[in-house]
Amino acid sequence: MTRLYLDYNATAPLRPEARDAVVSVLSTVGNASSVHAEGRAARGRVEAARRQVAGLVGADAKLVTFTSGGTEANNTVLAPDWRRGSEAHRADMLLVSAVEHVAVLAGGRFPPERVRTIPVDGDGVVRLDSLERLLEELAASEIRPLVSVMLANNETGVIQPVPEVARLAHRAGAIVHTDAVQAAGRMPIDMEALGVDVLTLSAHKIGGPQGAGAIVRASEALTFPPLLVGGGQEKRQRGGTENVAAIAGFGAAADAAAADLARGPAWADWRTRLAETLRQGGVPVTVFGDNAPRLPQTLCAGLEGVTAETLVIALDLEGVAVSSGSACSSGKVAASHVLAAMGVPDKVAKTAIRISWGWESTESSLDLFANRWGRVLMHVAPGHIRAA
Repeated sequence: MTRLYLDYNATAPLRPEARDAVVSVLSTVGNASSVHAEGRAARGRVEAARRQVAGLVGADAKLVTFTSGGTEANNTVLAPDWRRGSEAHRADMLLVSAVEHVAVLAGGRFPPERVRTIPVDGDGVVRLDSLERLLEELAASEIRPLVSVMLANNETGVIQPVPEVARLAHRAGAIVHTDAVQAAGRMPIDMEALGVDVLTLSAHKIGGPQGAGAIVRASEALTFPPLLVGGGQEKRQRGGTENVAAIAGFGAAADAAAADLARGPAWADWRTRLAETLRQGGVPVTVFGDNAPRLPQTLCAGLEGVTAETLVIALDLEGVAVSSGSACSSGKVAASHVLAAMGVPDKVAKTAIRISWGWESTESSLDLFANRWGRVLMHVAPGHIRAA
């Protein structure tokens, strides 16, 4: 049976360009901090990748700091102490949306008592009016915040109004971070247009190798205290010998992912067709975030009366890989915190599966999914199937 992989939001298949870059580096030797020819060659691969990653988000290459992944990147930037040139910026409170990835919800280097949550509406879009009230409340108490709102949600694909968030937060003197891990390569990103101070990325979501990520700043004058200290690599923003192979693969994937952006309209059409396929058979289906702007290649939906665990297992037996919510939360019995924040009843939230696709997916994949979905319905909801 041909496997059908529809779990790109968990991790995308490694692109050939990224694989070639990784293998090429692994076939050579050299520490990127060494001054001899081998070291300079390794440094060249790192700097080329820095330019490629910067190009994906419309940023300046010298403002890209490589990390071991999105989680480390998020944990690094969520720090109370920042610096704008010679001016110290002390954030007394971290404001995060209720639907953030757990790597942000955990608060980074902020203790739990100094983390406040911004609510979202029924479609999972951050409430700008609530953010404004929170900022005003903190300003009245002379509490300086750092604001973190993701660009696109990993479970529902809902796109957040980050430019408006940045405008409100900057008016209050806050530094603004956006987790762009799921958005990169799936929607156009321009650092200046977003208006944020810093964003974070992960290589394996765009077809690069696992184990590489990046922090991208909007200004050289804005710096953060490093999470890892040591030899002063990455302009003293992240200590430790660079993972040159993974970084090179990240850069190659970034170049390829930029070309994928043209597929956005077609992917959005696929999402509509997939939603209709889910509805075949007469079983009521809920599409989460249906009324909000969403990533074109993400569909989060639930089948009434059928748990996500049942659907994921049944689809897997039919050769289809999807997930229930975030892969980082797999194994948890509780319903998604994202859907809970959206006000989705627990019984409904526990039916949610996430279907996501990307660079290797083809339109014929939809036909294959439709064929297998029909067989799955016969097993999980036989009493609901419409008569032929």
